[in-house]
Amino acid sequence: MQHFDGNLLAGPLAGVFAFDPTTARARCNGCGAVAELATALVYRSAAGSVARCRGCGAVLLTLVEGDGRMFLNLTGTGAIEIMT
Repeated sequence: MQHFDGNLLAGPLAGVFAFDPTTARARCNGCGAVAELATALVYRSAAGSVARCRGCGAVLLTLVEGDGRMFLNLTGTGAIEIMT
């Protein structure tokens, strides 16, 4: 199988990241619940935000902002469904 560099993903990912993320459905790695991100419990501090599953309280994602950059960690999310 032939391989390509990551630039091949530019087109498909541009569509993925051009959406309202609160309407995306995320699956919690903690309990398996699937719900729109808008229903998550979000805790905000000076360092950033933590979104927790409304069902079990597990961390779904963390978002840290600063110095013109953002760091998004989705370790607690098994999958995100984005309607196209």
